Amino acid sequence: MHAAPGPERHGGCLCGAVRYVALGAPINVRICHCRTCQQATGQAFFARALYSREAVQVVGETGAVRTSEALVRRFCLKCGTPLLAEREGDRARIAVALGSLDVPAGLPPTAHVFVSRKVGWLVLDDGLPQYEEGAT
Repeated sequence: MHAAPGPERHGGCLCGAVRYVALGAPINVRICHCRTCQQATGQAFFARALYSREAVQVVGETGAVRTSEALVRRFCLKCGTPLLAEREGDRARIAVALGSLDVPAGLPPTAHVFVSRKVGWLVLDDGLPQYEEGAT
């Protein structure tokens, strides 16, 4: 694996059976409010950092579940922690769940996407760009 410029970010699941390292700067860091992300994570949104696939090295066995025609999510088989997401047909990139990082505060989000589907009680007043649907 080639080291990308920037820091190494380490993360993993709750039980420690799966660990990963993400090298360098992410492509983007976003919070998704779509209904699929809400249901797949059991949360009001999915905060994730998108990396090139070659920048993320995973050690340990993950399970996979297809949550839409386009998206496969990976999780720890032992404790169920959601860890990664990848788009079908886009083998060049992979998303890392911010909550699974050892230091999640190290990668602050830069935008909210699919805010047209955000939960009604959530107030977005952090000054970040908001996209009704996805962003390019």
